[in-house]
Amino acid sequence: MFIDQCKLTIMKLWDKGFSTDKKIDHFTVGNDRELDLHLAKYDVIASQAHAKMLGKIGLLTDEETSALVKELDAIAETIEKGEFVIEDSFEDMHSKIEYVLTEKLGGTGKKIHTARSRNDQVLVAMHLYLKNELSEIKSGTKELFDLLLQLAEKYKDVLLPGYTHLQIAMPSSFGLWLSAYAESLIDDLYFVDAAYKVADQNPLGSAAGYGSSFPIDRSFTTQEMGFETLKYNVVAAQMGRGKVEKATAFGMANIAATLSKLAMDICLYMSQNFNFVSFPDELTTGSSIMPHKKNPDVFELVRGKCNKLQGIPNQLTLVINNLPSGYHRDLQLVKEIIVPAIQDMKACLEILTFSLKEMQVNKSILEDPKYDYLFSVDTLNELVQSGMPFRDAYKKMGKEIQEGTFSPKRDIHHTHEGSLGNLCLEDIRDKMEKIL
Repeated sequence: MFIDQCKLTIMKLWDKGFSTDKKIDHFTVGNDRELDLHLAKYDVIASQAHAKMLGKIGLLTDEETSALVKELDAIAETIEKGEFVIEDSFEDMHSKIEYVLTEKLGGTGKKIHTARSRNDQVLVAMHLYLKNELSEIKSGTKELFDLLLQLAEKYKDVLLPGYTHLQIAMPSSFGLWLSAYAESLIDDLYFVDAAYKVADQNPLGSAAGYGSSFPIDRSFTTQEMGFETLKYNVVAAQMGRGKVEKATAFGMANIAATLSKLAMDICLYMSQNFNFVSFPDELTTGSSIMPHKKNPDVFELVRGKCNKLQGIPNQLTLVINNLPSGYHRDLQLVKEIIVPAIQDMKACLEILTFSLKEMQVNKSILEDPKYDYLFSVDTLNELVQSGMPFRDAYKKMGKEIQEGTFSPKRDIHHTHEGSLGNLCLEDIRDKMEKIL
């Protein structure tokens, strides 16, 4: 099968007139073509900035610059429509785009690669792609955050058991539970913002990792592509390959940790032994043998995908660890790790937001007497407030519980910031607004 797939001569930007064994071509290209469809838009943006810069420094005429920019616009349109294809006869998006430019513009198309390498082409496309994807992830996280706070406000007075060690502990509420996940997402976005800062540096002009003898204007392309700053040192720019992806992966891993915990809670709370929440039939699945089943497949898959996402930084580390400075082909593998991970992250955010809108809560959970012990601490605290020393009150409560004579007072008086009676939802919202 492997040999059968290796029959085409592949166009390469580095072609010097001799042919590589087709088995080598097939192995080294891998699934780059499919992955490059996610990045092609950004290669076009970078190529337009590069062409304008070449015109600015006199390596292209005004007519050549305009022709290249116009033709790149046409390619961008095919990408936007989903009509851009990287056939098996091309090594990657870079060779396909240059081929189209050359077919349309002849010698002018061949000039687009002046003063750049495929190395910095890949780098700048990835930086632009990650900037866009991190912005979308942040937007998706904010949408989920808003929903969690909305639900927290709606159900702030509906009590829920709080657990430690999965044992009944103290009273909680749906408002406290949901807003906890909302505030946790704020912490996660600090890591996303850090990754964005790493991505928001322009590596174009580093060429193969050692710069160019052409008098290129890297500040011009930085401004043209909307980067905050340059990645100044050309060796550092190449050393950043894999590092920017790992920073992105760390940002996603933090969000994933929050989402997987939320998904796990929901799986527990949906079970008949808890019966705290439920979802409409159309959001659950069934069993092929047990007609009574309503399975939380969505949340189980979110949990699984998010646990996988937390391992992505490790995967990237194992690929890039201990590589010497300069480019190495190992780095190609980074793309096939980070691109699918980003798609999974966005999908998990989207499906959770979609599903939680339909969540139905049980408003009478604590009427069950098995939850009486939730109120032991509040009953104990009332004794302390009446003047009894804490240790004496603690022993009194313990004895009553052991003897089966404990009668809880179900009044809850939590007033401090972030407690049951004072969720501080607007303060949490303000924290989020400060990082948007």
